[in-house]
Amino acid sequence: MDFCHFLTSYLPNPSVGSKVHFQNMIDQSVLAEKLGYNTVSIPEHHLVNILMMPSPLQMAVKIASLTKKIKITTGVAVLPLHDMRTYAGEVATADILTDGRLILGVGRGAFSWEMKRLGTPIEISKEKFIESLNVLQLLLSEKEVSFKGKYYDFEPITIMPRPISNPVPMMIAAMDLESIKNASTKGFHVQSTVLSGTKELLIKRVNAFKEGCKILGEKGKTLKLSMQRMAYAAKNQSDAEEKNRLAYEYYKRFDNMFTGPGKVHAGEIDPLPRNQTLKEMSENLIICSTSEMIDKLSIYAEAGVDEVILSSDFGQTQNELIESMYRISEEVIPYFKDTKSKVA
Repeated sequence: MDFCHFLTSYLPNPSVGSKVHFQNMIDQSVLAEKLGYNTVSIPEHHLVNILMMPSPLQMAVKIASLTKKIKITTGVAVLPLHDMRTYAGEVATADILTDGRLILGVGRGAFSWEMKRLGTPIEISKEKFIESLNVLQLLLSEKEVSFKGKYYDFEPITIMPRPISNPVPMMIAAMDLESIKNASTKGFHVQSTVLSGTKELLIKRVNAFKEGCKILGEKGKTLKLSMQRMAYAAKNQSDAEEKNRLAYEYYKRFDNMFTGPGKVHAGEIDPLPRNQTLKEMSENLIICSTSEMIDKLSIYAEAGVDEVILSSDFGQTQNELIESMYRISEEVIPYFKDTKSKVA
């Protein structure tokens, strides 16, 4: 099982400054390659101080310029917010400038507050996403493309420059079992998460992915299933308790945007009361010692997950985050290098 470092891009204290904040993420990405992570993943969100990344392709190119081999994923680019006729050219450019290391993770959008203010209400985002993805694939793979649909209607055009990857690898963000199966059936890598879900839900999502791969046939064997979780390797029990409290504050803001009313002031998301208790959250997340982390992640390896995406920034200091990355590299990643022998 491979490991991906996710750039959570959480800025609870704006006085830190954007330059320092972005440099921290760049430093994490460079270190991730050094420590043996397989991938670094970049979100896309606008107007808010959580998952704050309005231009993931620019960040991907910057990371590629400072690294040599690590894969770089957008996790995920929100297609309904873009015009595919210009976005396809941006993707092609990023593919070239990352030397083909880009994996384009795409999705429909998750924060209704954000989607509404950017002109694509969440209620129509799935329909627009499906058409946008179709248009994007055509533009990246073919020349002289014309299209007539609900959201796109254009005469023949050719995206220039042409991408160097054929095709540009794509990953679909999906939660629904049928959506996961459909994505893998169509030849897409899949990114998902169980959030507060159970092991049973994890198994169902893995099985849906495998069913799609089986239907696809031989190419299905090359597809990857990634699961994203909040994770931090604590140095001791006291550290784990402190970091879980910080994560609880993070989720007060995340819930506000993901399932809540979307209360935001000058770009800062208000922390709102949560239904889930701190104890419940602590049991569910992977903010713990490295030995406990291995136990929790073994469930993912045994289920057949190819890659875990570790979202590790929830308000701690940069030094603490870096120390956790080192502990994961030294004690956790090696355990899963040979999954079959370790979890059999």
